[in-house]
Order: sequence, then structure tokens, then C-alpha cells
Amino acid sequence: MPPETLLELRRLFKDFATQRAVADVSLEIPRGAFFSLLGPSGCGKTTILRMVAGFETPTSGEVWLNGQRIDPLPPYQRNVNTVFQSYALFPHLTVQGNVAFGLRHKKGSDDIKKGSDDINRVLDVLKQVRLEAKASRKPSELSGGERQRVALARAIVLQPDVLLLDEPFSALDPLLRKQVRIELRDLQRRVGVTFLFVTHDQEEALSMSDRIAVMNAGALEQVGTPREIYARPRTRFVADFLGAMNWIDGIGVRPEAVNITQQGRKAVVTGVTYLGSFCHIAMKLIEGGEAIAAQAPPGSTLETGQTVCVTWNREDEVHV
Repeated sequence: MPPETLLELRRLFKDFATQRAVADVSLEIPRGAFFSLLGPSGCGKTTILRMVAGFETPTSGEVWLNGQRIDPLPPYQRNVNTVFQSYALFPHLTVQGNVAFGLRHKKGSDDIKKGSDDINRVLDVLKQVRLEAKASRKPSELSGGERQRVALARAIVLQPDVLLLDEPFSALDPLLRKQVRIELRDLQRRVGVTFLFVTHDQEEALSMSDRIAVMNAGALEQVGTPREIYARPRTRFVADFLGAMNWIDGIGVRPEAVNITQQGRKAVVTGVTYLGSFCHIAMKLIEGGEAIAAQAPPGSTLETGQTVCVTWNREDEVHV
């Protein structure tokens, strides 16, 4: 049985004064999924997120959540929450105070009593994001990854149907980004909240998502699982955006699918780059002259100017 659709976008358009930001986008996002909108800057992915949140009004089209049309509703009447790039934490409040703030605001109360169901919910969410030991700290006393987890906890405590995340790792250094994205994926699986995640980073989307929608110039290029869109891209844009691709004789072949062998098409090595876990081998085919790249083991002894042979399996070819 296919998963239940929680969030549905029906033929969304968004026009600004000088450009069309979103062009005829229709999507079905399953309940409980980690769903990513992936594409370059300016492709419309954040505009879609803002239309779901209610911060932008569609020029035309509809947004449905849990079987209810929500695009005519103001943001506070939609059961969605947004985690912004800046985290937007209150510097004068503790971690616990920041997480509890949303509940107080939602209930119209200035206080959450100790021992109440609400404070228990706050404490439970802090455990889920592994911050219970730092509940009394201020944001200035936390690392970047911890501040992000506070922002996530503040959104999750409100029990939204959908959590919207707009480039949430942009303020983190590369090493911390890898660590935090593993934590975020693990958290999403534990709490079961549907995530709609916006990123321009292909590795983030591929490693975290159940499904990905690739966008370009305001329109959808392809929707599918990470494996589907990487291995079987439907357009040349998707093929190139999801990683390096060799284009030879009208077909595409990923560098990791190219084998350097004793027999096959002859090529001259034009560059060898050591990248830790593998060597990137740049070559030029002798017949045809096309540039081609492959991956070799880190201990490879190939050198620039050397003649080699390359092959690949037919099942690894991409035809778009």
C-alpha cells in the first residue's frame, strides 16, 4: 500500500514583479517522510517552502495539508513550523526557555507550571535532541550544532504536521555539517514528523532524504528516491546537478562506473588528483577526443601522460 499523502501542492505558481519564481509545481509528500527540495540558488525551492508556511501567497494553485486546503489561511492557523537559517533563538532565555516559548505563545500564557504536561513535553523533547543536560544554558554557551538542535526542539515541541527546514546547515562548518545531518536524520526517524527540507547541497539531499524533488528555474525536473534520481536521471540537468558525469557518444557514465583496464577504449591520462579515499583520474579519449574521468584506489600509481584503457557496463549508462 502506498504511503498516505500528508502535504500536497497542486499546480503552484508564484510570480514576482520581474520573474516567475515557481512554475506549475505539483507534489505529493507522504506522511512521515524526509522530503527534500534540491536545486541551485534561485530555483524556487525556498519560495515553495514559504508558500507552505504562509509567508508567501501563491499567484495560483493550492496547498493541502491533512486533507484541508491551507493556502487561504494565515500562518498561525497552519500546523506547520519553520526552522530558519539563523535559528532565531532568544539570547536572554535558557535552552528550556527557548523550547517552552512556542508553547506559551500558542496557549496565550506567560508561564508553564512545573510538573505540568507542557513542561514534561518540553523536557521530553530536550531528551530527544540530547540537550537535557544543557537545559539551563543560554544560546551563547552552546556550539553551532547545539543551537540548531534547540531550534529543532522548539519547533518539534509544538507537534507540527510538517517541519519546514530552509538550508539549516548553512551556518555550520563542513565537519559539523556532516555530523549534524546524521543527527537530524536520526531525530526525524525517532519523532516521525514529516520534514520538508530545502538545500542546494546534493550530498545532503542524497544522504538524508526518503524522496527528493530536483528543481530548476522554478519547475520540477524529477521526483524520486535518492537512488533513482542519481542512477536514472531523466534530464541532463539532473544528471549534471547530482554529481560528476561523463558524456560520451550521447550517453552519460558516472566516474565511479568507469573502469581502468587492460582492454577497452584507449585514453591518455591528463591529471591525477589525490582525494583521500580515492584518486580522481582525468583522461582524454584518443578516438573522439572526449574528456572522461574515473575513480581509482588511493594508492594508484597512474601518472599524467600515461596511456590506459577504459570500459564501463551497459547497465551503468544514462540515456537522457
